[in-house]
Amino acid sequence: MQNIQPFHLAIPVKNLEDCRKFYRDILGCEEGRSSDHWVDFNFFGHQLVIHFKDSKNDVENSNPVDGKNVPVPHFGVVLSMKDFNLLAKKLKTKDIKFIIEPYIRFEGLSGEQATMFFNDPSGNALEFKAFKNIDQLFAT
Repeated sequence: MQNIQPFHLAIPVKNLEDCRKFYRDILGCEEGRSSDHWVDFNFFGHQLVIHFKDSKNDVENSNPVDGKNVPVPHFGVVLSMKDFNLLAKKLKTKDIKFIIEPYIRFEGLSGEQATMFFNDPSGNALEFKAFKNIDQLFAT
């Protein structure tokens, strides 16, 4: 049996600060990277990201990250870099329409990672990612 990789889950929240305090102070989740629209946490060894979602903005289901519109909600898996690259190549040969093409985030910085977004046939957004150094999954 292979080692299980941490899951990555992004969920919408109505009040970023209230939820940040809940996950950090009540549940005791270590806070990682953040912006004014999202915060990620070490959720019991997994990566949970809370994204502010204005209820008045129900048509727009994304938040700006790195100048790209990241779909919210979305879910996925953290893969090894080798498996990420193999999956990206496979998806391209299957003519998957990417929401965000595979690319590297935080290049040269703590938390450097490859990421890609696409929808399943029902429109559910998925993100697959891989870290240059998996020990930096929750780095700030």
